Amino acid sequence: MTAKDNTGTKRPLIILTGPTAVGKTALSIGLAKAIQGEIISADSMQVYRGMDIGTAKITKEQMDGVPHHLIDIMDPSDSFHVMAFQQKCKEAMEDIYARHKIPILVGGTGFYIQSVLYDISFTETDTDIEYRQKLQKIAEEQGGYVLHARLAKIDPEAADEIHPNNVKRVIRALEFNHQTGEKISIHNEQERQKKSPYQFRYYVLSLPREILYDRINRRVDVMRRDGLVDEVKGLLQGSCSFEEAFERIKRETRHFAKRQFTWFRRERDVTWIDKETYENEDAILQYMIEDLKNAHILPADQ
Repeated sequence: MTAKDNTGTKRPLIILTGPTAVGKTALSIGLAKAIQGEIISADSMQVYRGMDIGTAKITKEQMDGVPHHLIDIMDPSDSFHVMAFQQKCKEAMEDIYARHKIPILVGGTGFYIQSVLYDISFTETDTDIEYRQKLQKIAEEQGGYVLHARLAKIDPEAADEIHPNNVKRVIRALEFNHQTGEKISIHNEQERQKKSPYQFRYYVLSLPREILYDRINRRVDVMRRDGLVDEVKGLLQGSCSFEEAFERIKRETRHFAKRQFTWFRRERDVTWIDKETYENEDAILQYMIEDLKNAHILPADQ
């Protein structure tokens, strides 16, 4: 796929992101309907079928007729990583461009967004099956935090970016160092310096921390009411009570949101939108539309 059309003009791309529970879904639907856009999910978990409640997956009713891509396309047993996302996202974008629509990347997985926005090249290294199996065994027997601590010693920058629970990415970072002798964080930073081949706007929604954390806690309570217990039963393995499990989910989700903020603050060319400074979501939407016109992503008369 080329990022330019047949006249050599950069193709448009809109990104709407922010930490979990900040309110991306409703705003993305409003934006897509206002500009005749289509949404591509940039969420590392919503690609999986059956993981609905715990990932706050958008429902058909919430979609309100807006086409969505890269949701419910994989089984939980399937392997999905940033390279697979990049490929599938580009395919979806090509389909959207062919229908003269604008793709809107929506989600909180910053690395996935970055991989598409800057067309990151991933260094292919031969997989060392024995080394990977060794790491996977450590994770299974001692926990992912042990591997994350190992990564923090050899590549603290990568450890800051990767959540300890994301064992696949931790293992990939350790593999990269093992095979190349280099830090994956340095490789990623070099790729980050690329200029985007798209005509884009990158919006990051934000809320004061205390408001966001309250929204996270209330969201988990709603998830529990909606049946999250049954969805996660198989994952608890009797290690703690349900009360402890839900408190842990709230705590880990708050930590995750903090890490997302850290990631987005490091990104270039982003437009922060503090939701508290707007009267309502319609006001945010109007600001975005005017901003997109000024950026020549939307025609001035739209």
